[in-house]
Amino acid sequence: MKLAIFASGTGTNAARIIEYFRTNNKIFVELVITNRERAGVVNVARSSHVNIEVVPRSTFIENPDSVLSLLEEKGIGFIVLAGFLLKVPKLIIKNYEGRMLNIHPSLLPRFGGPGMYGDHVHNAVLSSNEKLSGITIHQVSEEYDKGDIVFQKRFPLDGEESLESLKSKIHSLEHENFPLVIEETIKKLKQ
Repeated sequence: MKLAIFASGTGTNAARIIEYFRTNNKIFVELVITNRERAGVVNVARSSHVNIEVVPRSTFIENPDSVLSLLEEKGIGFIVLAGFLLKVPKLIIKNYEGRMLNIHPSLLPRFGGPGMYGDHVHNAVLSSNEKLSGITIHQVSEEYDKGDIVFQKRFPLDGEESLESLKSKIHSLEHENFPLVIEETIKKLKQ
């Protein structure tokens, strides 16, 4: 199955996913789509020899048909959101229902929704004196961070937790678990 990764940032999760599936003869990353020409994920895709498409925000909003056509042209069977900061158009969600995963850096439903990404999430977790944090991998629906939860991994927070230590722990969990959950989800689709 051909995967597309949608990403807006540095691309660390995209790099891990690309590497994980590099030797898999049934699942591989065919395409990376970003909305930011200077995003780090552009270099990740190029250095990994994966097709990269920069699709401006305006195209996602005004012409989602063209994005869907691109996905169909490349034979994409599954989409992974890895730090993608735009709302995915309804048309794409409808066409990839049950075949699109997102990763979120908190234990949803806490600290999810519009504007809750990256440091915004981590700072909210820290300021609320949570005892636990972790990651959530979920299906993508028309509402931010409301799709069915596929996987969560938790860890305890200590009283000395900083923004940097929390980010480091979250990134480790993401890199360790996201590719595995993608693979398991695709295997279940084929049953």
